[in-house]
Amino acid sequence: MKITFKFNTTFLAIVLFFTSLSLHANAQNINSDPDPEKDKVLIYILKNVLTRSHYVVKELNDDFSELVYDAFIDKLDASKRYFTQEDLKEFSQYKYQIDNQLLLDDLSFYNLVYSRYLDKIKNAKSYYGDLLAQPFLFNKNETINVDYAKVPFAKNDNQLIDYWRKQLKLQTISRIQEQTILQEEKLKEDKKFKTKSFVTLEKEARKEVLKYMDDLYIRIEQLEHDDWFSTFLNSVVGAFDPHTTYMDPRDKEDFNQRMSGKLEGIGARLLSKGIYTHISDLVAGGPASKQGELEPGDIILKVAQGDEEPLDIVGMRLDDAIKFIKGKKGTEVRLTVKKKMDGSTKIISIIRDVVELDETFVKSSIVEKNGEKYAIIDLPSFYFDSTDNSYRDSAKDMEKEIERLKADGVAGLIVDLRNNGGGSLKTAIEISGLFIDKGPIVQVKFRGQDPNVLNDTDAKVQWDKSLVVLVNELSASASEIFAASMQDYKRAIILGGNQTYGKGSVQSIRPINEFYNYKEDLGYLKMTIQKYYRVNGGSVQKEGVYSDIAMPSAYSYMKFGERDLESALAWDKVQQANYSQTNSYANFNDVVYNSKERIATDTSFKLVNEYAKWLKKNQDDTSYSLNYKKFSKNSDTREKEAEKFKSVFDYKSNLTFTSPKYEQTLSKTDKDLEDKRLAWHKNLSKDMYVSEALTVLSELKLKEESKIVKN
Repeated sequence: MKITFKFNTTFLAIVLFFTSLSLHANAQNINSDPDPEKDKVLIYILKNVLTRSHYVVKELNDDFSELVYDAFIDKLDASKRYFTQEDLKEFSQYKYQIDNQLLLDDLSFYNLVYSRYLDKIKNAKSYYGDLLAQPFLFNKNETINVDYAKVPFAKNDNQLIDYWRKQLKLQTISRIQEQTILQEEKLKEDKKFKTKSFVTLEKEARKEVLKYMDDLYIRIEQLEHDDWFSTFLNSVVGAFDPHTTYMDPRDKEDFNQRMSGKLEGIGARLLSKGIYTHISDLVAGGPASKQGELEPGDIILKVAQGDEEPLDIVGMRLDDAIKFIKGKKGTEVRLTVKKKMDGSTKIISIIRDVVELDETFVKSSIVEKNGEKYAIIDLPSFYFDSTDNSYRDSAKDMEKEIERLKADGVAGLIVDLRNNGGGSLKTAIEISGLFIDKGPIVQVKFRGQDPNVLNDTDAKVQWDKSLVVLVNELSASASEIFAASMQDYKRAIILGGNQTYGKGSVQSIRPINEFYNYKEDLGYLKMTIQKYYRVNGGSVQKEGVYSDIAMPSAYSYMKFGERDLESALAWDKVQQANYSQTNSYANFNDVVYNSKERIATDTSFKLVNEYAKWLKKNQDDTSYSLNYKKFSKNSDTREKEAEKFKSVFDYKSNLTFTSPKYEQTLSKTDKDLEDKRLAWHKNLSKDMYVSEALTVLSELKLKEESKIVKN
């Protein structure tokens, strides 16, 4: 086999990626047969590309083998429902041999575990069906630990069935408790309300659990060999670092959609229920919404391309059904639909178009405080379209939004990066450049090479007034590049959680067929090829960006972030880049001090801090009684404790948020946009973090001799 190694380093995407086994919702097994040749080609390519080009030099040795072994078994059986210690004893013959097998393109370990897993899935249906056929014993004193990482694998099949029994009993007892509480609440409202007996509630709860399990195994059984092999491949590539992943062609399409905020199709979100594809909701302004006949709750039975023969999609896997429903702009799709309202069957014709997902894009709001206008820009991600450079991206939209806010007379700006997991490195640099004259923004480093300084070369400053950056523990990657550069230049005050996520690596996404000419699409490799560093030389890897002003949040005491991930890259530093701080503010330290004093004495933030501690305590308490009386008593105790925190986020400011003038004009003819913005503005007025950020912003005073160049 001949592999060509070539990387186009102009396309570097920074993304936050949580590794998990994704049960692609619903489908027929269109191609469920294994393809041994394709599997071996993928292993051959990935091992060679990774060992030669990944940022980390990692030997394929026994330690690596153990990482792959543990990861694959955990991905398949995290809740210890399938494998026993007897199985693991058989699997363990390969525990330190996987590295050798990979070198020989040998898939013996995968084949053994995969075939055993398929057998276990078949057994599972009889396990849960039999266990749910009879009432559980709720007076028995027993417990279950739901931190399955701390639970040993069952010794044998008998103990495995008992694991199943306990897990199903927990699901049942939880539902009984939930319905009991609802009955008590209804009885308080209506003394004539007829309550159900425990026996009836228990029977109904088991029926609900059975339906849930049946639906789950419909989805599992629709998974194909390629899905499970992708899980194995991600166990292999994930041993290099948490953000190196294999993406099959479907995953890449979803990734592009998330990054660009657009797709070509009908503009409907779909949901799988059992064997049917349901309409969840419609994208406002999309083709289906404009056409007007398709409604949430409708069921799609068949799909036809124009006047071609319709294809029955009942029982089809959701992502396969979506492939037939989506299509190029201007093409027709005809959906045979069962209507929710009256159960009638109807054929609905829709012309596909480009659909923009508004929640992806920049939006802003203006608020008045102490006689001055301030604005907040919500930046959900550093979005971009890798297939069309002329299409909108986060940098272009930010520049345009700031220009509009300037025209509205805004005196200070908050950039909200909370929950922003990253995106494009290029747009992170360009957005940073909107707030400084010019200079280094970030340093990137390939393995074994000196760091390369990436600069903002445009001397134009789009925003030269006061700036606050709002972050939390989920602000990651490109968000951290922007926040770190603003902090290093002393251009902004960083306000939010104690520290950001801590992802300090850069990934490149390459089609695997670039390296090997194969008859099928082999998917894509998202591989860590660089680490990035702040202009001050430090890294955000594991450490994140520490806020200038830290505020308590629900995440404050949780195990969270890059530092808690297996195989995360180490923190290090490089030489500082040549840059000069803007020294923008005359009272930077005073403003930070004042804010910290307010937060320390504020009753709302004190309550949030207590709430965070309580959440951490509950997170650590992973043992539940399966005795109904004890379970109920423990639940009541938690409910009473929770009462103390009922008002934790019942904050209300006296601030009124409005849309910029240009959007007010748009809202007059777009009711959906108006409703979305009104809901957002209401949430902003109840956001204590935004309120404190505005106070900080209002106190900042620019130096006249600041090095921010004005235009």
